[in-house]
Amino acid sequence: MTNAYKQLLEGGVTLVIGLALWLFTGDIELPVVTLTKIGVVMMCWGGAQLLYGSYLSLGGQRSKG
Repeated sequence: MTNAYKQLLEGGVTLVIGLALWLFTGDIELPVVTLTKIGVVMMCWGGAQLLYGSYLSLGGQRSKG
């Protein structure tokens, strides 16, 4: 399993979990943070991982010479 594939997989899973938190936990209140805000942060982090994994996969296809 290459590093690019790991980044893409982890980013996709993080993005989907963040989206689920953002969509379905609006009525749940915790004392410190809200789950919808955690969902937004997870979506941003997952999107960044997807972009980085895409960059790694495209960088691996280039010829080195």
